[in-house]
Amino acid sequence: MNVSGVFPDLAQVGDFGPPRSELGVGSLMPWNGKLYVQNYNSHKAHSGSGVSLRRIDADLSMEIVPETLGVDGTYTNRFVHFPTSQLVLGPHVIDREHKITTIPELTPHRVCGTSRHLTKPDTHVYVLAMEGEVFELDLTTYECVQVFDLNDELGTDGEMKVHYKDCYTSFGRLVVCSNEYEEADWDGRQARGRLAEYDGSEWRILARKPFTAIGGRHEFGGTIFASGWDQASAILEVFTEVDQKWTRYRLPKASHTFDHKWQTEWPRIREVEHERLMLDHHGMFYELSPWAYGGRIWGVRPISTHLWVLGDFCSWRGMFVAGADNASPSHGLNPTTAEPQSGLWFGKTDDLWNFGKPAGWGGPWWETPVAAGVPSDPYLMTGFDNKCLHVENLGEASMTVTLEIDFHGHGRFGASSSFTVEPGAVHTHVFPVGFSAHWVRVVSDTDGIASAQFVYT
Repeated sequence: MNVSGVFPDLAQVGDFGPPRSELGVGSLMPWNGKLYVQNYNSHKAHSGSGVSLRRIDADLSMEIVPETLGVDGTYTNRFVHFPTSQLVLGPHVIDREHKITTIPELTPHRVCGTSRHLTKPDTHVYVLAMEGEVFELDLTTYECVQVFDLNDELGTDGEMKVHYKDCYTSFGRLVVCSNEYEEADWDGRQARGRLAEYDGSEWRILARKPFTAIGGRHEFGGTIFASGWDQASAILEVFTEVDQKWTRYRLPKASHTFDHKWQTEWPRIREVEHERLMLDHHGMFYELSPWAYGGRIWGVRPISTHLWVLGDFCSWRGMFVAGADNASPSHGLNPTTAEPQSGLWFGKTDDLWNFGKPAGWGGPWWETPVAAGVPSDPYLMTGFDNKCLHVENLGEASMTVTLEIDFHGHGRFGASSSFTVEPGAVHTHVFPVGFSAHWVRVVSDTDGIASAQFVYT
């Protein structure tokens, strides 16, 4: 039986406790005919039964994987290591015959990412934990050693103060991210979030902002994608092989309910149809091509809005499968929820267009110091209906703002319109019905401080 694509028999359900945390779906992985579901609680400590690795067969029957009973934690990583034909899922390594080896060095940690090794890709992988530990795992001997503490390498604050979220290796770099964001990050007193890369010799911080997911298709397409946000908007950072650099793009926020590190668990970037990626970011699904031409990404388009907390999604047996984090007692802080539970949704990728219509808000400037003649980051414009822009001049001199659009999508912008905003004033520009382009940016004719926020309805 299913209700709108949700099969109650496949729900991940935990016991009451004593009052405990959620039981979310951390990762979904098809593997040799079966679908593996790794669920999670909210921290390292054991907090009730129900947390385990589960396996779904072709007839949609589900079993708890017996070898993993008692292995309890926050596990959200998934990675297929093709040279050894093994799946790394949580602290477990699963071979092609579904034999499971649990790595004892990993079980105490909140494992959140696995990626290719820079120098030993045929035998080793990197494994990232939420508190910033990076391990090197040998998939031939199962030896596991810690090689980095990212709190030392990247100047972050450690356990319960920062959440590392994902890692990815391609083009000679290991890329990692963390998603710290709360009041002090919002108002500028701190910047704990990180997007960083390691080239085999040294670490380099790319951005001091919260990021949640890193993905791509390795060398196919010539790109690496990383999703994050700040006060102004959602962010998509893109590395392109052709010019060996990162470019920042900005996207609307479909909801402010994702504006906290605890509320971005775990939006993903993943292939859902052959050679087609999907981005789940800040309450909106986007289609995403792995290809870049001329150092620019092409074809980013919004699909729909949603309120799901999705730990993962994948394609399995011709279906699109999404795993949620639905209900949590939050250690007794939620008096109307007694049972931690999360469901799985089965449908087709194109069903997502029937969800909430794309809409959102954001922009390139949020009380931002701007320099005369320096364009803002490009902001997504295509795929939305009604559009307006609000510009606030927080400086002391008049500011003429020019809107520039890129209707090809290739990074060449042309002036569309201009208007003047007096000090302390707000100017609203309403775009004509049907007006659109791939990207839009704003440019000031003078130094100052300004906000520029688009509203798409």
